[in-house]
Amino acid sequence: MDTGIKAINEQVKEKSAVVDALLGEVSKAIVGQRYMVERLLLGILTGGHILVEGVPGLAKTLAIKSIADAIDCSFKRIQFTPDLLPADLTGTQIYNPKDGTFTSKKGPIFANLILADEINRAPAKVQSALLEAMQEKQVTVGDNTYKLPDIFLVMATQNPIEQEGTYPLPEAQVDRFMLKLKITYPSKEEELEILERYTTGKEIKVSKVCTLKEIEELKGIIPEIYVDDRLKKYVVNIVDSTRNPENYGLDDLKILIDYGASPRATLSLITAAKGLAAIRRRGYITPEDIKAVAPDVLRHRIIVSYEAEAEQIDSDAIIRKIFDEIEVP
Repeated sequence: MDTGIKAINEQVKEKSAVVDALLGEVSKAIVGQRYMVERLLLGILTGGHILVEGVPGLAKTLAIKSIADAIDCSFKRIQFTPDLLPADLTGTQIYNPKDGTFTSKKGPIFANLILADEINRAPAKVQSALLEAMQEKQVTVGDNTYKLPDIFLVMATQNPIEQEGTYPLPEAQVDRFMLKLKITYPSKEEELEILERYTTGKEIKVSKVCTLKEIEELKGIIPEIYVDDRLKKYVVNIVDSTRNPENYGLDDLKILIDYGASPRATLSLITAAKGLAAIRRRGYITPEDIKAVAPDVLRHRIIVSYEAEAEQIDSDAIIRKIFDEIEVP
């Protein structure tokens, strides 16, 4: 490890000390779900937004609210409904009859952490307003354009079991999310611990353990995390294999994939791996970091064919086949 990498490694070790404190504090309220909490923190540190799919009652709201409490930052929960309007997110202009002027009233989108609950229940205009804010990091209210906070994360949720009365997100919009998480039920041991904690009547309070400034400092050095050229080629091969599987000895996948991952997936894969390395207190990424985040980065970017659906093969199964075949540097 040369001097430059050592320096970055030391910086990351120093700045990422807040991560352990943050995860430890959040675990007071959240039993298990380490994967979801870690990915939420990854999104905060890299500026990438997250789409979460899971049935109700799996602590999705509690997880992001607990993180907001531990960082001492602003948090807003927006319940998406069919009658929601774009102005309900972004804000509106209010007329002042005394002097005949308009003043801007900012909407809930201006918080640091946003929970967009059941995003697929709102019509396309509202979804577009949210996704535009995510992409541009700014919102226009009337004639005024306002920047969103530097620390800004949208965690959107979808219910996988109830699709009546929903407006599914188009693939092009889903691609704007850096990660898509699939949240599952807790283990029996974890569920027993949930019972122990939440049936005693005692309030479980998450305390502030770090500041926005500390998170911003760690976020600022993540782009400098070292990535070996061989790992860059490894990531490009992984993404390219979703488009041209026959070039990698994966001829059987050709018929299973309608559309492969976009170049945005390549960028997100490296960015997410850097974020995970920072959480694990390293100034360089390893193949294990890439493998850990790849399913979350790619599962919503690979469009499976009708043949794959008929054989009940999903994008996760395709990703596993790719990683079994692509040579690790």
